This record gives sequence, C-alpha cells and structure tokens, in this order.
Amino acid sequence: MRQSAKANLPDGEGQRRRLGKLLREAREYLGLAQDEVAHHLGVPRTALTNIESGQRRVDALELKKLADLYRQPVSHFTGEEEAGDALPADVAHLARKAAKLSIKDREELERFAEYLRARSAAEER
Repeated sequence: MRQSAKANLPDGEGQRRRLGKLLREAREYLGLAQDEVAHHLGVPRTALTNIESGQRRVDALELKKLADLYRQPVSHFTGEEEAGDALPADVAHLARKAAKLSIKDREELERFAEYLRARSAAEER
C-alpha cells in the first residue's frame, strides 16, 4: 500500500497522533499521572505512553474508559462533535463541576451567574 493511501485510512497515523494528543492533554488537565490512568485501564504505563504518542491504537472499550475518566464524551476525542455544538473547554469544565453540586447549590450558582451577567451588561453601558 502506498504511503499516501495509508495516511488517508480512518485509523491513520495522523489521526492516532491527534487522538493521543487530546488524551494526553485531558489527562494533564486533570492532573493525573500516566501510572494512575494506566492502572485504571488495566494496561502497562508504556502502553499508555504509546497511546498518547500515537504509536498504539486505542480500542473502543479503552476509549470509553478514558472518556469516562476524563469526564468527556467519546466524540470529543474522535472529532465527531460539531464545532458549533461544543462548549468552550472552560465552560464544559464548570458544567462538570456544577453537576456535582446539590440542587440548592446549583440554584445559587445560577443566581450568581445571573448577577455576573447583569453586572457585565451594566458595565457596558
């Protein structure tokens, strides 16, 4: 198989590297060590290193476990999200944190968000 045709395959090297980069960034963002994630997956740390560098393929079950651990939809890593549908990373992070709050605390957070929005609108006048 010619090299250019190989690069266009669905699981081409470029796509593995992109996936690996996204997985590494998610792990680092959460402050997790490779050893912790590898243990969660049930693979050696070297396997995770190879995944993150794009040298090893990720099977569907591993990707699902990683997405759950990193609190992201699988589509975030596969690139299936529509750009207009995706929340900015900081907003998605806040939403994940807010989801762990009690209903009462979420209502208070909503009131605070409304206050901030009103304050910003008043400052623009």
